[in-house]
Amino acid sequence: MESILESLYHGNLHPDEKIIPDDPQYSILRKRTSGITETWKKRLSADEFDQLEALLDLYGQCHGMELAASFKYGFRLGAGIVVEVLSGEKRNNL
Repeated sequence: MESILESLYHGNLHPDEKIIPDDPQYSILRKRTSGITETWKKRLSADEFDQLEALLDLYGQCHGMELAASFKYGFRLGAGIVVEVLSGEKRNNL
């Protein structure tokens, strides 16, 4: 089994693929989203539904960027906490 550093070096770390919420509401909301999407697929013309899917894809891209920014901030915050605890110095640059 590779160490975390080896996995990082080899490009095998993909936290965005590993994170699945454990909140019980998550699966319920995913099912509701799928059901509503199917409802709109039946109501709209093929062209209109394609436009809706394009909008949802754009939203997904924005959301992915927000998640990446949150991950980076959280990682920096956690590393800053470790540095502060180990060094005993205060750091206010986060």
